[in-house]
Amino acid sequence: MIEVLSQNVEKPELDWEKVERWIVEVAQRLGRRVGALTYIFCDDERILEVNRQFLNHDYYTDIITFDNTTGRLIRGDMFISLDTVATNADSVEATYDEELMRVIIHGVLHLCGINDKGPGEREIMEAHENEALKLWREAYVSHKDI
Repeated sequence: MIEVLSQNVEKPELDWEKVERWIVEVAQRLGRRVGALTYIFCDDERILEVNRQFLNHDYYTDIITFDNTTGRLIRGDMFISLDTVATNADSVEATYDEELMRVIIHGVLHLCGINDKGPGEREIMEAHENEALKLWREAYVSHKDI
């Protein structure tokens, strides 16, 4: 269901089975089913290249989500810049791991139909991210990991 790739960086060392169960639960809570998801972890230069090539945007970003969702079945490819994740973690005073998990679920939330560009949408997205991260901490992170 989830494929994890990397370009110019090491893949994050996560328990991907737990991450997958978490993603499935978040999607189910939003009335969706999870199909094929691909995470491509990369550096800033690669995400800038993808942003320019596919979106005609000339800036760095933490995630670019390519949505292949059909009906309630979410599918897509998500490029995540680990460089920008680290920079953002510092700027919002979060740990790198917290920010990484936020970005991982952010792409899934986009595939579930939650947007963050229009009026009031950013706050809705943040509320869903926070709820998903709370679920991650409470149900999927063992206390020995903390």
